[in-house]
Amino acid sequence: MAQPVAVEYRTSSFCSGADCVEVGVLPGGAVAVRDTKDRSRQLTFSSQEWAAFVAGIKRDAFEAR
Repeated sequence: MAQPVAVEYRTSSFCSGADCVEVGVLPGGAVAVRDTKDRSRQLTFSSQEWAAFVAGIKRDAFEAR
């Protein structure tokens, strides 16, 4: 059985409450994202997927709801 990987998560400095998102870099460059309300679940993205997401945010490519 594989050992769990220790990930150092970061929370945005804009987070001021309990409803935040944390991001951590996994070995190999993949990125893990989790919600502070349920840290037992996480989404994992390749470094390319994460770079594309961040680039989209920077160019305001996503519609706010």
